[in-house]
Amino acid sequence: MLLDCPGARQFVQPTPEFRPCPFCHAEIEIWSDQVETKCDKCGQTVTRARLQGCIDHCERARECLGDELYERLVAKRPGR
Repeated sequence: MLLDCPGARQFVQPTPEFRPCPFCHAEIEIWSDQVETKCDKCGQTVTRARLQGCIDHCERARECLGDELYERLVAKRPGR
């Protein structure tokens, strides 16, 4: 993995983000490499727009991220 690639950093070194659940307003944790998570309080699936990253434009994204992570991220692209 190319850890110095800024487009891959959010996926290979994910960070947590805390925000209110849009359904029950409890605090949820969603990681930078996630598009969705379940709220621990109400059980609803909470989604967010995925930030643009290397998989959107880099021809070496699969090589950099590895097959498993690349496939997981591509499957969560909007419109799929």
